[in-house]
Amino acid sequence: MNVILLGYPGSGKGTQAKVLAQKFGLFHVSTGDIFREELAKKTPLGQEVAGYLSAGRLVPDKLVLEVLKTRLATETRGLLFDGFPRTVEQAEGLDSWLDSRSMAVDAVIFINVPEAEVAKRLGDRRTCLGCGKIYNMGTRPPAKADACDVCAKKLITREDDKPEVIIRRLQVYRDQTEPLLAYYRASGNFNEVDGGRNPESVAADIAGMLKGK
Repeated sequence: MNVILLGYPGSGKGTQAKVLAQKFGLFHVSTGDIFREELAKKTPLGQEVAGYLSAGRLVPDKLVLEVLKTRLATETRGLLFDGFPRTVEQAEGLDSWLDSRSMAVDAVIFINVPEAEVAKRLGDRRTCLGCGKIYNMGTRPPAKADACDVCAKKLITREDDKPEVIIRRLQVYRDQTEPLLAYYRASGNFNEVDGGRNPESVAADIAGMLKGK
């Protein structure tokens, strides 16, 4: 089973992906995680990606597709895509690659969260410099302000979670990613879930949609 999670940045895709990957035995594919690994390693790819992410811009489709194809070439489990594809061109590239492997997208889940709520979630998000754990100062704060509960390292606001970048990220989503909804609605495998509720309720709804796929 190959599944795509769609939604605004901050809609809860990453949280849901971890739960669903474990429940259904899927390989969690997060382009954001892949790129952050490259940034941390200071690889040539990381340097190339850094400029796009810090400006709140999308990494070019061709670059994203090549990275994913390389990472997934030997993977035999079903795939759960979190934050990819983000454009129709990426979706078409993914369909073509899956088709070449006699595979297809089995379900597309759109986690629908109002834009104002998304902006607040992103603004409240903090990331641990040590282990990478993510907190929300409004809904999931650390026990001690600005320190990770797991490793006690400092919590920071990522560059792409700063107010001026959040505004650009949401604009980029509207302009380039929203057309994906129309693209996938035509596929017959499109599902929508209310992402404004607690994560457990959202996960239960998505699991129900995926049963029998």
